[in-house]
Amino acid sequence: MDLKQLRYFDAVAETCHFGQAAERLHLAQPALSQAVRRLEAELGVLLLARTTRQVQLTAAGEFFHRETRRILGDLDASVSGVRSIGEGRRGLLRVGFTGTSAFTQLAPLSQIVRSALPGVVLEVQADLLTPAQVERLADGRLDLGVLRGPVAEAGIETRTLLEEPLVLALPAGHRLVPEADLEIADVAGEEFVAYADRRSAVNEAVTSSCRRAGFAPTVPHRAPGTAGLLALVAAGLGVALVPESVRSMQLHGVVFRDVRQAATIDLSLAWRVDDPSPVVANALEALATHGFYDAAPAAHPHPRFEEETA
Repeated sequence: MDLKQLRYFDAVAETCHFGQAAERLHLAQPALSQAVRRLEAELGVLLLARTTRQVQLTAAGEFFHRETRRILGDLDASVSGVRSIGEGRRGLLRVGFTGTSAFTQLAPLSQIVRSALPGVVLEVQADLLTPAQVERLADGRLDLGVLRGPVAEAGIETRTLLEEPLVLALPAGHRLVPEADLEIADVAGEEFVAYADRRSAVNEAVTSSCRRAGFAPTVPHRAPGTAGLLALVAAGLGVALVPESVRSMQLHGVVFRDVRQAATIDLSLAWRVDDPSPVVANALEALATHGFYDAAPAAHPHPRFEEETA
């Protein structure tokens, strides 16, 4: 028994007419009749009751037809599913977000992917610092990353989404909260709170900003993520320079202030250059088409931070 026999029997069972079934199958009627008889012989049971005027399903034929429809339906669904996966229209897309970037970037990214690729499931890995995202992109645990660029890791491609300035996070009772015009030098004598991962792009931007203002920041306290960092600030254990998007967290006990001379920091979309996944390729195409990022690489790549020289 093979699938061709099942499809032949299904056509006859649907029409109860060998001539109509043969026409539907683009097959000669005698060949179709012989094929169904061979199927009956293999099963050892009569599936169709034939007369000169009509063809009817026997009780066994009705049962076998239901099973045939189920088998053929499952097969067609499997074929469709495999093709969808192979074409990148179905599958899993794992996206990482650094710090508070999920607050501003998750909604548009998700809306575009769900609209363009409704068969793709989005897995969000939030509050991952840039070094952790780069590691996961490189070893295949992430498909896309929204992180602080640029990234120097070989094999990782990035496109800038936006540039945002660093802002000053202060404890609510801090002496500088009432001040309207602040600059980096105003916190030269303060203790800083920073991210625990010393490879953090934000940490580098903070250090660069402080050095340009003529001092090196003292960092007695560190946190693994943005929420923990702000909690330390709220507790009065230090001040912090954080990307402007962190304002969206609005933690009680923390006040944000604009500050002059602070560096700006990129927020970028990143992916592995040699990623073979058609889902990733389709997602990148959809995101570029809908303006989430500019697919063209920057004409003049720039260093992450410009250090002033004496």
